[in-house]
Amino acid sequence: MDRVLTNLNMVTMHPEHGYQLIKNAMIGIQGGKIMFADCAGIHDLHGHPDVIDCHGALITPGFIDCHTHLIFAGNRANEFEQRLNGVPYETIAKAGGGILSTVNATRNASEDELYELALPRLEGLKHDGVTTVEIKSGYGLTLKDELKMLRVARRLDNQPDIKISTTLLAAHALPPEFANNGDGYIDLICQEIIPAAAEQKLADSVDVFCEGIGFSPEQCQRVFTAAKAHNLKIKGHTEQLSNLGGSAMAARMGATSVDHIEYLDSEGVAALAACNTVATLLPGAFYFLRETQQPPVDHLRRLNVPIAIASDFNPGTSPIASLRTMMNMGCTLFRLTPEECLRGVTVNAAQALGLQEMRGQIRVGMEADLALWDLETPAELSYRLGVPDLIARIVDGHLFPANGGNHGH
Repeated sequence: MDRVLTNLNMVTMHPEHGYQLIKNAMIGIQGGKIMFADCAGIHDLHGHPDVIDCHGALITPGFIDCHTHLIFAGNRANEFEQRLNGVPYETIAKAGGGILSTVNATRNASEDELYELALPRLEGLKHDGVTTVEIKSGYGLTLKDELKMLRVARRLDNQPDIKISTTLLAAHALPPEFANNGDGYIDLICQEIIPAAAEQKLADSVDVFCEGIGFSPEQCQRVFTAAKAHNLKIKGHTEQLSNLGGSAMAARMGATSVDHIEYLDSEGVAALAACNTVATLLPGAFYFLRETQQPPVDHLRRLNVPIAIASDFNPGTSPIASLRTMMNMGCTLFRLTPEECLRGVTVNAAQALGLQEMRGQIRVGMEADLALWDLETPAELSYRLGVPDLIARIVDGHLFPANGGNHGH
């Protein structure tokens, strides 16, 4: 073994066993993979060079933030103020604000500038035990600028203590160059942007904004078809502001997740269940926009649809780089249980990115991406905010101590 962690309270997040809190557990790591994870006393530790006594710390899978817009330039605090003065988000967007104001700032920023702006946002997520982050493009809306954003995301992936999953979201908004020509812009996405992103291996997935102020289900379906032709995974921003049937369409086309879904109807929930598509809830945007339409959590539960939780970190509707805050919001705003929220940032978040065979659980063969906490129970992860409970993150078996927390463990 490269490293053995002993004296743990282990939360495996196995899909069939709830929290499955195993006391006095130990985890063996070799070559970045989990080689054993079970009760102490089963394995002979003689000769292991790196045995770490964790003194009863709680250990979970490393957290996965499966929906972010982490790379952008500019600031939209002024729009936050406008909304608080009663101006609807749709009105701001149609007046050239919203996504397009961030597009202009992002187009004018260099790759180095975007990289430096993204680093502190990423640090915020790391402080909450995050080891994998999904990052979308979508603030470039040209071939050059969308690829620029994805290159920055791939550059962030070079850091040893974080893993990045990249998503092409060119179908985020209609750029000014294509005003009143949505189909023309979809042609550009399908014929040029997706092929280039795939050829340069810059994108793992392709996303769309299926909404009245975004793109129609028919246009989104064209984007998905092009993505699948280039062997890219698909996912969607769907049913956030209205019910256009985008979630059901995306699920039937094989989407790994559909995200937001406040206006999802019973047919959409049934489609997610039938296709094993993850429903990703984004309570930060719900909170920030002061929405009142609740996602259909009870119906998702009844049909056993996997539920993920993500930060949706973005400059306009969820500028909150804290996944544990999202877990707390999931409990308080959507009435999820702490266990559902923990599942939502581990095993179900991994499935939302198509990574369920590699991450999101503590079991033999999985990547050794873990989070070590100065906590007694897993419920505390959703319950308490602001206290530096994280002791360390482990990424591919390498230990990265947190800045805060009780490092006496």
